[in-house]
Amino acid sequence: MKRQRAERQGRAGEGRAALWMQLQGWRVLDRRRRTPLGEIDLVCRRGNVIAFVEVKWRARAAELDHAIDEFRLARVAAAAEAVAHEYANGGEDLRIDVILLAPGAIPRHIVNAWQP
Repeated sequence: MKRQRAERQGRAGEGRAALWMQLQGWRVLDRRRRTPLGEIDLVCRRGNVIAFVEVKWRARAAELDHAIDEFRLARVAAAAEAVAHEYANGGEDLRIDVILLAPGAIPRHIVNAWQP
């Protein structure tokens, strides 16, 4: 039961993050993109930049500081590398971003969160 609730909240968080990105001028190209190496929550484009976005939803804003770590970012980066050719035609800047969400808190967008 807890797992189903967490899954619903996670999906709702991804929807909120997609809306946030759109309000910032991004076009959402894909949601919940599954690859053999992991899942990418959002793939977004603005101009010449394609962002592979990891979304983290927590019940309390204080928990967001520990919501993302190097291991999770590395998985997103590996998944992004596996499918980047599907979204980039050549010459685009590719990056890994993170959006952190909690009830009552303004979304935190961490730009270019992964630098190998």
